Amino acid sequence: MTKKAIRVLSVSYLDIEEGLKVLDIGSGTGSISLQCALFGGRVTAIERKEEAVELLKENAKVQNLDLELIHGLAPKDLPKESFDRVFIGGSAGNLEGIFTYLDEYLLPGGILVGNFITLKNTWKMYDLLKQFNYKEVEVELVQTAKLDHLGLLKGENPIYIMKGVKA
Repeated sequence: MTKKAIRVLSVSYLDIEEGLKVLDIGSGTGSISLQCALFGGRVTAIERKEEAVELLKENAKVQNLDLELIHGLAPKDLPKESFDRVFIGGSAGNLEGIFTYLDEYLLPGGILVGNFITLKNTWKMYDLLKQFNYKEVEVELVQTAKLDHLGLLKGENPIYIMKGVKA
C-alpha cells in the first residue's frame, strides 16, 4: 500500500476535481484509487494481481465508493476511453506501451503522475515524458521515516514522484 505521505503528495499532484475521469494503472490494493474517489473522481483501476483487486473491491465497498475495477495488465486490458487524470503505481515493465495508450486516451491538458522506487523506471518515465512532449514535468524524491516503539526513526524506501501535463 502507498504510504500516507506519498499518497497525499501523489493525489495532490493529480489535482482531482469532482467528476474528472481518473485511471489508476497498477493500483495494487487501491489506496490512490480510493483517495481519488473520495475527492469526487470517477475512477477506473487496473491491477494484475487478483488478491489486490479483491482487497480493493472490499475497501471500496466498506467506504461506499463506486469504482470500475479491471483485473488485467496495462496497456492491453485498458478500456478504450478518455481520461482526465492518470496515476501509474506499477507498470510491470510496460511503460512504453502505457505511454502509447495515453497518447490516444489521456486528454490534452490531462495530468499524469507516477510513483517509482527504482532509478531505472524513474529515468524511463522521465525520458518518455520528454519523448511524448509532456509539459510542466516535475520530479520529486521523497524520503519518509516512522517512529518505532523505541523512539527511533526508521527510514522507508525513498519514492520518486513524477508529474507531467499532456500537451
